[in-house]
This record gives sequence, C-alpha cells and structure tokens, in this order.
Amino acid sequence: MKTLDELKKIREDAKKNLELRNTDKTIRVVVGMATCGISAGARPVLQTFVEEVSKRKLHNVQVVQTGCIGMCTYEPIVEITMPNEEKVTYVFMDTDKVKKVVSDHLVNGRVVVDYTIGALK
Repeated sequence: MKTLDELKKIREDAKKNLELRNTDKTIRVVVGMATCGISAGARPVLQTFVEEVSKRKLHNVQVVQTGCIGMCTYEPIVEITMPNEEKVTYVFMDTDKVKKVVSDHLVNGRVVVDYTIGALK
C-alpha cells in the first residue's frame, strides 16, 4: 500500500501531465506513437519532452501523442506547430535531440535544421 504522501505525489504528477495536454496552449508538440514509432524509441522521446517542458516551466507548450504520421522509416518523428509559422517535422529523434530542440526551438525560437526532414536531402 502506498503512503498518503506517495499518493499525493502521484496525483500531482498526473495533474502536471494533464496540464501539458491542455488545448489552450499556443505551441503544440506531437510525437508519433504508433507501433513503428514506439519500436524506434518514441516512448522515451515523448517522456523527455514532457520532462523538459515541465522542468523549464514552458506553460504555453502542449505535448501530445498521435498515431502513425506516415513516414515509418524516419521514426521517431516529432512535429512542432507554433503560431504563424510552418509546421516543423523532426525525424530520427532521441532524448539528446529532444533536449536540444526544447532549448533551441521551443525556448529560443530557432529551428534545429539538422534534425528536420528537410536536412535528409
């Protein structure tokens, strides 16, 4: 059995995760979580986005998951949508890349071009 303090901590963590899915946010991070994405490592990518956004208190960022994005060979795939900007699609993501994307793109507004689908030419 969990102690009351442990249960309160679990509840607070769950509330924080729900807050990240709030649809009133201006920035949307979508992680492909179909079987192809999960087998390529999307689960830790999603978790790292949630942790980094929470740690940096980025209250305007919504982190969500979706099914197949349609480009299985490029998984894990992350799409970032910001107001008045084109959607950016990041491919072959891992937890280290997530930290750089959060720092450069979400915090400072600079797309990490080397991680985008456009860099694959």
